[in-house]
Amino acid sequence: MTRWNLSISEKTDRLVRSHLARIGMKKGDLSKFVDTAVRKEILRRTVLEVQAQNADLSEEKAMALANEA
Repeated sequence: MTRWNLSISEKTDRLVRSHLARIGMKKGDLSKFVDTAVRKEILRRTVLEVQAQNADLSEEKAMALANEA
């Protein structure tokens, strides 16, 4: 496991901790929350990159490539 030292605005800190409290998570769950959020953001950006790279593909060509894979 790796340890991160981050600087977060007080406003963001309050928002996150309030959210965690509302959904029943405790202080120790902050790391899990951040890990999940970072993974989701990486996936979102990866999807956007792939979509941009394939924006000019026709639906037929995309399906052919998918079937080939």
